[in-house]
Amino acid sequence: MKRYTGIFACVLVYSIALAGTLLPATESRADSLDDIQSRRAVRVAVPKDTPPFGSENPYKTLEGFDISIAKMVSLELGVKLDMVPLASSDRIPSLLNHHVDMVISSLGKNPERLKQIDFSQAYAPFYLGIFGAPNLDVKNAAGLAGKTIAVLKGSIEETELTKVAPPTTIIKHFDTSQDVVKSYLSGESKLLAAGNVLIAAFTEKQAEVTQLKIVLKDSPCFIGVNKNEPALLAKVNTMLTHIKQNGVLNINAQRWFKAPLPDSVLLHVE
Repeated sequence: MKRYTGIFACVLVYSIALAGTLLPATESRADSLDDIQSRRAVRVAVPKDTPPFGSENPYKTLEGFDISIAKMVSLELGVKLDMVPLASSDRIPSLLNHHVDMVISSLGKNPERLKQIDFSQAYAPFYLGIFGAPNLDVKNAAGLAGKTIAVLKGSIEETELTKVAPPTTIIKHFDTSQDVVKSYLSGESKLLAAGNVLIAAFTEKQAEVTQLKIVLKDSPCFIGVNKNEPALLAKVNTMLTHIKQNGVLNINAQRWFKAPLPDSVLLHVE
């Protein structure tokens, strides 16, 4: 049962906070919110193999940051949760075909996607950064001068790093993420450039000696819904605002990302 303590803690806190405030499903029809309340279930596309957002645990059940958020959404709506595990490429098509009511699956926002669907306020961090030991004095790009940094060859973080690194920075390029991590943890490289998801996979001991120094590229995650569904989107944003203000979203982030939420998520309220 210990494995489940973390994943259910945030949901339990949120359900307690919601107790006494949940209204019966009596709203007039505006969009798919009425369909969700009529069937008493919300169908949510979730990740199936993208830890720490969502993946199977040894007990063959889904767990992760997005799984917890999906459960909180169902509590806000007062309906049953039907999780639909999907590959990344199937998320938006399934939403457009109305096979799911929303997408909570590490979904980023870009101009092309904005033409197809609508997005909630930001709810999850996804960023590329430079990480290193807490006692290493690096506050900006200038602080990288003369330091050794491990990075994955051909990655976005490699591109972003080369844009800001001073000429004297020693950049070590590796073919796999495992080699990047190995170089950093062994001390061969004093810093590593990577996504926060890679750092979230560190052990507790490794995470304690690893700190975000510089954000290279910030691209938070959003909940996706179909166009012209203002009532459903408003419900989702109300829930997200609530869990930002009462600290539950931060608890969820600490559990799964081993770091507090950045301002790009916490201050993004609509």
